[in-house]
Amino acid sequence: MENIYKPYFDPDYESLIERIHPPRVCIDNDACQDCTLVKVLILIKVTRCKGYSEAPNGEPLEIKKKKDGVDSANKHGILLQMVQVLTDLDLVISKSYICSDGGWFMDVFHVTDQLGNKLTDESLLLYIQQALCANRKQQGIWKELQGRLGREMNPRHFSTEHTAFELTGTDRPGLMSEISAVLAELGCHVTAAVAWTHNSRVACMICLEDELKGGPIRDPKSLAHLEEQLENVVEAHHKSGDRRSVRLTAPVAGRTHTDRRLHQLMFGDKDYENCCGGCDGTGDRIQVSIENCKEKGYSVVNVKSRDRPKLLFDTVCTLTDMHYVVFHAAVSSRGSIAVQEYYIRQMDGGTLGSDSERNRVAQCLIAAIERRVTHGLRLDIRIKNRLGLLSDITRVFRENGLSIRMAEIGVQGERANGSFYVTDFSGRDVNPSTIELIRKEIGGTIMAANKSSVPPSLAASPNRDRSMATSRVENRPRFSLGSLWSQIERFSSNFGPVGWCYSYP
Repeated sequence: MENIYKPYFDPDYESLIERIHPPRVCIDNDACQDCTLVKVLILIKVTRCKGYSEAPNGEPLEIKKKKDGVDSANKHGILLQMVQVLTDLDLVISKSYICSDGGWFMDVFHVTDQLGNKLTDESLLLYIQQALCANRKQQGIWKELQGRLGREMNPRHFSTEHTAFELTGTDRPGLMSEISAVLAELGCHVTAAVAWTHNSRVACMICLEDELKGGPIRDPKSLAHLEEQLENVVEAHHKSGDRRSVRLTAPVAGRTHTDRRLHQLMFGDKDYENCCGGCDGTGDRIQVSIENCKEKGYSVVNVKSRDRPKLLFDTVCTLTDMHYVVFHAAVSSRGSIAVQEYYIRQMDGGTLGSDSERNRVAQCLIAAIERRVTHGLRLDIRIKNRLGLLSDITRVFRENGLSIRMAEIGVQGERANGSFYVTDFSGRDVNPSTIELIRKEIGGTIMAANKSSVPPSLAASPNRDRSMATSRVENRPRFSLGSLWSQIERFSSNFGPVGWCYSYP
């Protein structure tokens, strides 16, 4: 009978190990000419035992033995936490090596700023070190770190001090306008909002506060009435049997990462079901292949697509939320193409055992890459905040025949800043004269920042070719772990006090 890998972590033991062996972060600006190296070394919490270990209920837990006798237990989600810190700072990760084995977890990231320069700001370097080392149970550490950074972070987390509204359903022109109009009519002030669209589906998150009292909406009757009205808006154009979800949540402890939550909402709405392969918005095909190797006990996931910001976050986030653990990985950019390779297992230590499971993972990874691909014209809006602002903006878009493909807006003091990707109702480019009309009606400062490509199906023949996401299993080993280890050893050999080095107390 094949042993199953099920590590048990004792919380007290885990806390003790973190105090004895805190995470170590080194930032090296000397090793590479064109980028900064961020190296993270963390002791993974492991349980050593012979044969069986006991869980708190006294039942035995089987541990899959490694050949060297050391039990390795990768902590689920630890890689995503590392990537999230860097992407929240809008840093570009051009290359990365990840290795988790023998009780240690090591990440090496090649990063630059948005202009392709090395990181030289000392306050930024210190922020990265301390944020990567910060204990995830220390909720108050983030405001303190932002103070040391000397500037406010670009908000990627929804405030937990407000009521949150979440929506998934069928996308259609004017939906955001109708929702924001209801919110304004019922006296709800929008402090932040984000929305993604993909495969004719939409996921939206809106942060609300009470117009009169300020803070979250606490009255149960008001919440029930608000949710009922929002459900009516969503249901108005849905067909019988269409998936949809409307959810209002009260403030909760902790922080909600908006990008990750949007991925979760889209995943829960099954927007990946029609992703049998395709293009990433530029005509380049997204290729996903999955292979198994029983000798090594890994499933190997290879992803090839056009490179773009936050690509690594999107793929790692998807694997993490699908409950797969990344043990080794190598990510690199070759010109405009990004190549990612992940060595993963299920949470119970098994590989992807069926064709249906491999196809589902491939579909979900393709969907994750496609979701953030932008279509249409990006409008950056800076305007004085007021009640009903989002309703006014989206109403003007709707009245001028524009459809929102992606949106993000937030309030900072008395000002509101937002970015909207828009097309016409048919998905085609926006007429320049329409932009001038919008500027006059909305007011404030509106800049047409850039024009991204419309979906290829609209620019060319409707019968465009779509690549298939390949998903196959091979029993013979076909790994590049040797080359990955050589890279890790090269970087770990100078994991001493080079440049900046920090261990969180």
